[in-house]
Amino acid sequence: MIKVITYGTFDLFHYGHLKILERAKELGDYLIVAVSTDEFNATKHKANIYPYQHRSEIVKAIEYVDEVIPENSWEQKTEDIITKNIDVFVMGSDWEGEFDSLSKHCKVVYLPRTENISSTQIKDSFK
Repeated sequence: MIKVITYGTFDLFHYGHLKILERAKELGDYLIVAVSTDEFNATKHKANIYPYQHRSEIVKAIEYVDEVIPENSWEQKTEDIITKNIDVFVMGSDWEGEFDSLSKHCKVVYLPRTENISSTQIKDSFK
């Protein structure tokens, strides 16, 4: 079984989120999604519209997702890859090169973002 993992906040869940989860699942048999906790986002000075519990429940409901875990820190990625026997680590292309060091543990894939949509763009449209 090929296990895939990806990470994200998934606030204001939109079509781009759905497509990256679909494409991540196509890379393996089992998809784990780590959803950033509110506490972790606060350390990044990132405000959420929806709390962690709501965001994680939305992600759990997606048919491509097999498991949801909390993302509590930047450092946990290596531990998750090792303890969960991950074969493929996936992030959006906006993170290109940022996680190449993880390639000593598994394959690292950066998927293209869905054009013309982002949570930031949605939030900015209401200002």
